[in-house]
Formats: sequence, C-alpha cells, structure tokens
Amino acid sequence: GVFGTSRPRAALRAAALAPRTLCSRCAMPPKMVNFPGAGSVRRASDRAQERSVRESNIIAAKAVADAVRTSLGPRGMDKMISSPNGEVVITNDGATILNQMEVAHPTAKMLVDLSKSQDVEAGDGTTTVTVIAGALLNQAEILLRKGIHPTVISEAFLLAAKKSEEILKGMSIPVDLMDKEQLIKAAATSLNSKVISNNSSLLAPLAVEALHSVIDPATAVNVDLRDIATVKKLGGTIDDTELVHGLVFTQKASHAAGGPTKVANAKIGLIQFCLSAPKTDIEQNVTISDYTQMDRILKEERKYILDMCKKVQKSGCNVLLIQKSILRDAVTDLSLHFLAKMKILVVKDIERDDVEFICKTCGCLPIANIDTFHPEKLGKAELVQEVSTGDGKIVRVTGVPNAGKTVTILCKASNQLVLDESERSLHDALCVLRCLVKKRFLTPGGGAPEMRISYELSKWADTLLGMHSYCVRAFAEAMEVVPYTLAENAGLDAIHVVTELRNRHAAGEVAAGINVRKGKVTNILEENVLVPLLVHTSAVSLATECVRLILKIDDIVITR
Repeated sequence: GVFGTSRPRAALRAAALAPRTLCSRCAMPPKMVNFPGAGSVRRASDRAQERSVRESNIIAAKAVADAVRTSLGPRGMDKMISSPNGEVVITNDGATILNQMEVAHPTAKMLVDLSKSQDVEAGDGTTTVTVIAGALLNQAEILLRKGIHPTVISEAFLLAAKKSEEILKGMSIPVDLMDKEQLIKAAATSLNSKVISNNSSLLAPLAVEALHSVIDPATAVNVDLRDIATVKKLGGTIDDTELVHGLVFTQKASHAAGGPTKVANAKIGLIQFCLSAPKTDIEQNVTISDYTQMDRILKEERKYILDMCKKVQKSGCNVLLIQKSILRDAVTDLSLHFLAKMKILVVKDIERDDVEFICKTCGCLPIANIDTFHPEKLGKAELVQEVSTGDGKIVRVTGVPNAGKTVTILCKASNQLVLDESERSLHDALCVLRCLVKKRFLTPGGGAPEMRISYELSKWADTLLGMHSYCVRAFAEAMEVVPYTLAENAGLDAIHVVTELRNRHAAGEVAAGINVRKGKVTNILEENVLVPLLVHTSAVSLATECVRLILKIDDIVITR
C-alpha cells in the first residue's frame, strides 16, 4: 500500500498509543562528556541519535494517522471510544477521536493538536488533515533514508504547499451566499460521512436556514457560531430536529403551587441573585432559646421574600429566569409559591454560559441585585410556553423582537450517543457554511482536489532543479493517499480506482473524483459533492506546517 513500513502495524500502534510511557526509542542515552579525543566518537553517535529520534517521531505520528485513517470519507468506519468512567462516545469526527485518545508520545500529540487547529480554522476535514500529515511523513521518511537533508525536504514541502494552494484556487467555483441550493449541497457533503448521513436531506437545509437567519448574506465576512445555539433533548427521532427563532430551555418551568405554564406578551427578567432568605457572610450559629424568637425569624423571612417578589411584580415582569447559584438555593418553595400567586412563570437553573445568548436573543439585561430591577432591563417575547416532548418538558420562547440576531436548533434523537453525534455533525455542517462565508469558493470533493494537486505538482516538479524536484514529487505522491483511502474505505479496488482517477485528471477532467455510491470515477460536481475551498487549503497548509515541524526536531531532551 501507500504506507510501507518495516515494522508491523500493530507494533507501531502499540508504540504510539502506549499509555503514558515514552517510546523505547525515545529514552535517549545521556550526552557524552566532552574529553579530549572524544570529538570524532561523539559526532558519529550524535548523527545516529538524530536519525533514531527522527525515526521514532515519524513512526509515532504515523501510527496516530493510521488510527483515524479508516474513518475518512462517506464510507468511513466509526470509532467507539470508551473512557475509564464508563462513558462511551461513538464518532466519525477526526478531532473528537484524537481528542479522546490517550497519546503518550510527544510527537503523536502534535498530530492531535493539528486536527484541533483544523477544527478551529475550518471545522471540517479534521480526518483528512491527519491522514495527509501521515502520508507526508511517510514520504519524508523515505527521502531521509536516501540521505536527503531534513532542511531541504522541509523547504521543498513548503514550496509544494504554496503551489497546492494556487492549484486549489484555480479549480474552485465561486459561490453566491444567496444561492441556497449550493449551500445545501455543501452542508450535505459534510453530513454524508457522519452517522446521521441518511437524515442529511433534513439537517442540511436546517443548517443553511440557521445561517441565513443570523447573517446578512450580502455583507457578512464571518459568522459567530455562538449565535446559533444547539440544544439537545432526548426523545423523538432525528427527524423531529427543528429550528426555533427564539430560545429553548431544556428545564421545565417550576410549578410549585400551580404557577402559569403559558404566558403571552411576556416580559422576561433574568436575575443573577437568589430569591431566598439572606445568609450570614461568615460561618456562625444563632441560638434560639424561645419560641417567639423562632416565630419572628420565620415572619421576617417570609416578609423579606415577599418584598422581593413584589418588586419583581411591580416592574411588570411575568417570566423570570433564575441563574444557577452555588452559594445557596436560588429559590425556595416559599418564593416559588409567591411568584406562582403573582402569575409569574419561573425557569430556574439557567447556566452561566447561556446568559449572554439569552440577553442577545430577547433583549434583556442580567439583573444582579433586587434594587436594580427596573422595567427597562426586561426582555420581550410574544409567547413563552411549556411544551411536552417525548422525554420530559421544554420551555419555548418564541416571537422575540429582534429575531435575526440569534437562532436555536433543537436536536432530538432516540438515544444519547446518536444525540451527541448529531450535535457534532450539525456543528461541522455549520462550520462548512462558515468557511463559505469567509472564502466564497467551492471545490469538488471525492478526492478530486488532492488528485489534481498530485498531478499538477508532478508536472511542476519536472521543471524544478536539484533535490527540490525530488522532494516535490514525493509531496505529490503523498497527496494521493486521500483518494486511495477513500476508495479503500469504500471497499473498492484502490489501486485500480486511483490509476483511473489519475488518467482522467491527466486528460484534463478537473472535477473527476471517486463516486463512492456507484463505486467508480465520475464527474463529482454532477453528484453534488462540494467542499469549501478553505477546508482544503487549510488542511494542506496545516499538515505541511506540522510535518516541517516534526522534521526539524533532531533530539528529545527529557527534563526531570
């Protein structure tokens, strides 16, 4: 195959994923002491040591790349990750897999960071970036064995990466953000490699709809994905996933003593203080000897809470959101009883992280103290009501005044694993759309761009002189790993398919790619397999950067 290594694969993987021990090749012999006449000995051993450090680094990094290689593409396998505390994650997302994996080798950790940075930059293509890095390292190892200096390889790879970006730009198609069809195709391509690929016809338009409602397609240059909240709720199927122009709380409204569950023309107050009796600042006990004193305390407490509730009512607030408190109970039964009597709907345990989103959506301001509870700090909504779902109840806030700043996607699924994976997949789809807003170009998918790079670079390598031409050709060969792996994961005859693909590209078919569904090479644009340009350019440049960094390392020093 493309990954020809001398040691068997199982041994490699064991070497890279061994829990928290350094690879045996890494525990380097201590540096020799410099005594007269030791110069020649020292230099020879140093060179050998450099080689072995590089080898061990490359082997470790390649083992990590091999671990995620099988999950590339629409027919890729999923990984089941089981953590020590019994949690299970099933995922196809390269960044998630590597994040959860316990990697001991320092160089292998670099590949984990690589997929993380691709996740931040583009959001999709996290598996691709790791696989490309693994293939580049494989080629680098072959070049090193032939005695080419690491710096030369590193320079040539940089040249090749810059050239690849030009090639990618040359084959991309400009996209108009108003054209929803194109956007839906791009989002669907991202969803096709996930567990929930058969629901992509529902989720892709949903993601595009969400994106359109938070940006102005004509002027936007970036999207803040925090404006699109994803709320998970167990129960129902993925088909029940919906877009809510407003807010969704997964907690149910607090019904102590028959408070309202539906409020029209809501005035929403978000408080960050506690509606309960005050506590002393320091740990102290008050001893009560007499029943009348006890009575007085209870009366005072009741009066104190009633005063607070009256202030809330006076401001005209009829929906109260209460932030979670760690110091004491945010609400007591007594305060809930008073609020219910005043016909105020209460939702408690609002997370600290959601406060900003809530304020942005319904236009309220967080209130930190009861004395500053003014009407102008309240948000508005046409309807707040509690709705029953398959598993428990949710509170929906709809008809918000400045709709268009934020939206909420309510994800539903039949079990927790599918639910988590659907949230991750939706996030990937939104990231793909964000890439399109940043760089408004689409490239064909299905291994076409990589094959194009490979073909164009091999042609370009013939025009270069010296070692560079050699190294650029190696870079071009490494890029073939993506179509090769796509074909391999789909159970096709990889060598046959890749050869045919190469011939089609040599004949000038830019958009020829591997059609996994039909199991042959076709024009990918007709199959609507589209990927944003940013995903490919950032994948190539990040992978090259990482490989150059690994090649530059010639020694590992372990500090105590």
